[in-house]
Amino acid sequence: MNGKVLVAYGSTNGSTAEIADHVGEVLAKEGLDLDVRPASDVADLASYDAVVLGGALYGGRWQRDARRFARRHRKALAERPVWLFSSGPLDPSASERNIPPAPGVRRVMYHVDPRGHVTFGGRLEGDVKGRIARMIVKSGRGGDFRDFERIGTWAAMVARDLQATEG
Repeated sequence: MNGKVLVAYGSTNGSTAEIADHVGEVLAKEGLDLDVRPASDVADLASYDAVVLGGALYGGRWQRDARRFARRHRKALAERPVWLFSSGPLDPSASERNIPPAPGVRRVMYHVDPRGHVTFGGRLEGDVKGRIARMIVKSGRGGDFRDFERIGTWAAMVARDLQATEG
């Protein structure tokens, strides 16, 4: 693919931003031209030929900036290749089995017809934002459950799919 890829993300405590950065690193290694940006910072998709959109899951809901991005750019997303990812389970389940998309993500999928969706484990530790997040960390139920090898494998699949559509 000769065009530019956008990796946009909604992240409150930084974990999903780090996943998006890793996805971007893999896509760049595969020779793709890209930007990795917070979803809230993207005003227009005209300069992008494909989009990877990720959002953290909080209480089963996709992070607000990811939801707003999908709503604001619904028409443009439906006109280009799109992949979605979620991050959030605070246990190893995301690496052990396929986790279906949360209801809000399914709504996005209905409107933009993405080429795929995957859920990765999340991270919640340290000084986090939000009362419930702080309670989770304080109770000892937080941790880092991201599997960067799995994330890299998925990103490489996205790159191969994009390169195969070049013609």
